Amino acid sequence: MSYSCNSAGAVCSSSSSQDPSTPRTPRANNPGSVSGGNSSTSNKSTCSRGSPAKPSPEAPAAMKVKKGCNSTDVGVPATTEEELLTKSIITPEDVLGLQKITENYLCGPDENIYSIDFTRFKIRDMETGTVLFEITKPPSSEKVGEKKDLDPNAGRFVRYQFTPAFLRLRQVGATVEFTVGDRPINNFRMIERHYFREQLLKSFDFEFGFCIPNSKNTCEHIYEFPPLSEELMREMILHPYETQSDSFYFVDNKLVMHNKADYSYSGGP
Repeated sequence: MSYSCNSAGAVCSSSSSQDPSTPRTPRANNPGSVSGGNSSTSNKSTCSRGSPAKPSPEAPAAMKVKKGCNSTDVGVPATTEEELLTKSIITPEDVLGLQKITENYLCGPDENIYSIDFTRFKIRDMETGTVLFEITKPPSSEKVGEKKDLDPNAGRFVRYQFTPAFLRLRQVGATVEFTVGDRPINNFRMIERHYFREQLLKSFDFEFGFCIPNSKNTCEHIYEFPPLSEELMREMILHPYETQSDSFYFVDNKLVMHNKADYSYSGGP
């Protein structure tokens, strides 16, 4: 099978040696069934951080295992995009109260005062080790002092194309590599919410922790996907790009980055 993605400012490649739909031995602790309601799922992250970006850009430190926490909207007041756009500071609790995908970005690129730059992204099936796809950001060709009129939202949106078999995966590892600027980053956190139309499918919450200035960091987030009903999977396959996600990034509980994505599961083998 093959997977592809389209991303502004990114190079996309894919490889697959085994179809994720191949039967496997069932795992213990299988998440609860999702047939139409909201779902908060467990997650873990494996992080390598503190590697100086300039002296040793290709030699990240040894990875450390971290446990993620579950996002949940239980007890969180419902919020709307319109309400959040009027706020000067948006918190994790604010986005956990959203009931649907956002139409706009909740913060501008200038809010990223920490110069966080995601340079590589890889997804693999944890049960087989199959690399599903990999994205690497090309080095900048812009010369020193040269200014270009660029779309301020370039690189904040990714479109993914998968085969239907992807919906049957139970555990996926997403490795991200990113660099940070001159400022230390405390309490770096990501909340990612996936929707089909106006139904919340999954909500993930990952803690990156502390990042030293001018460092390259590598983190693998382990996504535990709940099983979806056959009816819901059929609808998601028949309606490409109506499955969407918001990825919110916080430093010290303040929103500093917001990325978006949509997904198709109708790709052929």
